[in-house]
Amino acid sequence: MSLVPSEEQRQFADTAREFLRDHAPVTAFRQLRDSRDPLGYSMDLWSRMAELGWAGITIPEQYGGLDFGFAGMGLLLQECGRTLAASPLFATCVLGAGAVQLAGNDAQKDEILPLVATGELRLALALEESHRHAPAGVAMSAVRNAGGWRLNGVKQFVADGNSAERLVVVARTSGSTGEEQGLSLFLVDTGAPGVERSRLSLLDSRNAARVIFNEVQLEAGSLLGEEGNAWPVLAQVLDRGRAALSAEMLGGAEECFDRTVAYLKQREQFGAVIGTFQALQHRAAQMFAELELFRTAVRAACDAVDTNAAMLPMLASLAKARANDGAELITNEAVQLHGGIGTTDELDIGLFLKRSRVCMQLLGDSAFHRDRYARLRGF
Repeated sequence: MSLVPSEEQRQFADTAREFLRDHAPVTAFRQLRDSRDPLGYSMDLWSRMAELGWAGITIPEQYGGLDFGFAGMGLLLQECGRTLAASPLFATCVLGAGAVQLAGNDAQKDEILPLVATGELRLALALEESHRHAPAGVAMSAVRNAGGWRLNGVKQFVADGNSAERLVVVARTSGSTGEEQGLSLFLVDTGAPGVERSRLSLLDSRNAARVIFNEVQLEAGSLLGEEGNAWPVLAQVLDRGRAALSAEMLGGAEECFDRTVAYLKQREQFGAVIGTFQALQHRAAQMFAELELFRTAVRAACDAVDTNAAMLPMLASLAKARANDGAELITNEAVQLHGGIGTTDELDIGLFLKRSRVCMQLLGDSAFHRDRYARLRGF
């Protein structure tokens, strides 16, 4: 397991950083927020990202992707986190395309993955049905009939579900709510009769959707993977998502730390630069130490995806728990060390704090992952 990026990966990260600084700075995110953009991201930016091959970064070359590995995706999302760059990269390429890669048959892969790689098709994973992350807490039903399947139920907080053309829907074909067995995955066109989407604007000004499925009729070929046995695939998709989301959170935390240190070096109070105050130095040192632990956990999780490591579930939960705790500490300290101005909208620090708070709840909070890690360890 390598915790140090290769030369090729470093060059890729440098290129991504330069592009995002030029084309997706925090000011661009502010404009999206203030204009209440219905998509929540710029289609022009997404098209440029796709032209660079970023939409296909983890997709095999046979489907038109770069096949650059999940460690590369982690580095890209880390740079996105530094500028709060909004795009369907996470929802489409990590969660949606990940489900198709792991569960789809040859025909489904041939149809969907090339369109994802070129940025022409946007996907979203419709999983959650409550206010907390509960992967097995699925009550939505999928009943087999003569024409294929009929879906009924409601999905909450579908990331970028308002703009996706297709949804990967987790539904129950057997068993009871809370059971891992009996879950199935389905590909659903968002324009299908009976699909009703309502846009949700979250604390961080990103978009999500509440999706109602009312007697939605699907063809038999819409089933993704094996009926009633989607849990092994879903667990892998979610662990990939946790590693990727942790990488984005790492980028945001790094940016907060860098901005805070720069502020401590130039802000004067009581006739001295506040960075010379020992108490503030101690707090900055704690932020730095937390960031190093955070970075190591994220890189280990991303590397485990690429190597198909058996420890991926533990490393993904470790990374997400460290990301949640680290992002909370670093954004809190960043706001406080900026003083009164840190609480105003004039400074970007508050935007990073809000984004971190939403990410902390997505795909499991710290309590969820500590419990999961303990169970995986046999406790």
